[in-house]
Parts: sequence; structure tokens; C-alpha cells
Amino acid sequence: MTMAKKSALGRGLGSLIEGANDDPVKEAGSSINEIEISKIIANPFQPRTKFDEEALNELATSIKEIGIIQPITLRKIDDDQYQIIAGERRFRASKIAGLTTIPAYVRTADDEAMLEMALVENIQREDLDAIEIAISYQRLIDECKLTQENLSDRVGKKRSTVTNYLRLLKLPARIQKGIVEKTVSMGHARALVNIKDSEMQLMIYDEIIKNEFSVRRVEEIVRNYNEDNNSFQPAEKKKSPKFPTEYQDLHNHLSKHFQSKIDFRMDQTGKGKIIIPFGSTKDLERILGILDQLDA
Repeated sequence: MTMAKKSALGRGLGSLIEGANDDPVKEAGSSINEIEISKIIANPFQPRTKFDEEALNELATSIKEIGIIQPITLRKIDDDQYQIIAGERRFRASKIAGLTTIPAYVRTADDEAMLEMALVENIQREDLDAIEIAISYQRLIDECKLTQENLSDRVGKKRSTVTNYLRLLKLPARIQKGIVEKTVSMGHARALVNIKDSEMQLMIYDEIIKNEFSVRRVEEIVRNYNEDNNSFQPAEKKKSPKFPTEYQDLHNHLSKHFQSKIDFRMDQTGKGKIIIPFGSTKDLERILGILDQLDA
């Protein structure tokens, strides 16, 4: 069973959705048609709402050089209009590249099939974050009336994998945003899902960021929390050593001398540094002049 699911990923959309690779409308006369871009409209069911402009421009440059390698897939609405089923990114880049036509497969699909094909095609992308994948999974369940088992078969993933993605949507919005922005990894998030209290999830999330905890460390924290009567003690913030009075006097003297807010930093061992900030190149030249006078 597992082997079959893995092999489905390499077979494209047609292996996941029955009929997706059907021949285009008979009157087209061939399997791939050149469709006028002006007659194509976007897919209202497109689950992906963000398209990286830089990546689109790079693809447009490639299209100018070598053309469209993989045709997009359309459905025919009427004689003068087509709607994108899959390939909106290629469509957008082709417009940027100045193409007037684009190679496409044309097929018939109802709205529900359109949504399902768009979602599955979206999931197969390599640049999606975990939350985008989870949302697509949830939409397939809610709007296409799929069970998790059906969904597992559709996308060629183990059911446990599908479940792990869906569970991410139970996390607070701030943590979901952190996953999207790569502040934390999916591994961190999967560990946090095992805590039911959202406030505690957020508290540990803040600790992850502050202390740069590894996934293994977070798993340990969550395990200890669940085993120890839901108790968690945040890591104590390291106290900066206090400067002796004479150091403070020196700090004040140097700040006045350089006419800049000097920064003293010292660790627990007594090692540290003196930082002289400057606000512009002109200010830097002024400070360098003062240092030259000290060497004279």
C-alpha cells in the first residue's frame, strides 16, 4: 500500500484525480492546443494567493529563452473564454514574457472537480510551507467531501502525515505565522500540538525563539510538561554582571569625550568589549580623528 502511494507522486495530476489527463475537446484536433492568453481567466478556486514576483520574473525570462516546457491545463467555459485548472504561475509568467498564446490541455470539469484539481496540484508544489499544505488538506476535506483516508490516497501520502499537517491548524495564529515565516520549524510545531493549553503553547513558543531551542529540546519540554502535572518553568534570563563604580565613571567619561553613547559589554567571566557607535561617515571620521589624537 505504501509503495503505491509513493509512486503516485511521480505520475502527476492524472494519477491522483480520475480524468485529469483526458484528451482535450475533440474539436481542438490535438492533445495540446495553443490558446490565446487574452481568452484565459484565473481559477477562482486557486488555493495559492501569493506569487513571488522575483520568481515570476525569473520564470518569464526562462520562457522567453526556451518557451513553455509543460502546458497548463484549462477548462473551456465558452467559445471565447477558458479558465485555468492548473498552471497559473506559468500563465502569469507568460503574460510577463509578452506571449500572446500559451500551450494548454483543454478539458471539461465542474466546479468541485476544478477545486479538487487545483488543490491537489497546489499540494504537489515544492515551495509550499507547512501551513499552506495543511490549509489545502483541510479544504479538500471540507469542500470536496473527502475523508482523511480518501485524502491520503489522493495526494499519495500516509494518513499519519496528513493528520500531522491538519493538526497544525489547531495551533494559535501567532505560531502558525511563525511556521510560515520559518521562525520555527514544523518539527517544533508538531511538538507544541501535544499541549492542549494555547496559552502554554505560546509561552513555550516564545521560549523557543528567545533561547533558540532545538526540536529535540522542545519535545523534551513538552514531554516533561505533560508528565509533571502540566507544569512548565521558563528558562531564567541570564543576568548581566554589574559594572564596578569605577567602570561606570569610565563609561561616562568616554561617552563625554567621544560625544557618543559608549556601550560597555561584559560576560560572567569578566571578558567584554567597548563599542563606540557612529551615526554617519562624517561622524566616523570625527571619532577616528579623536583616536588619532590619542596615538599622538
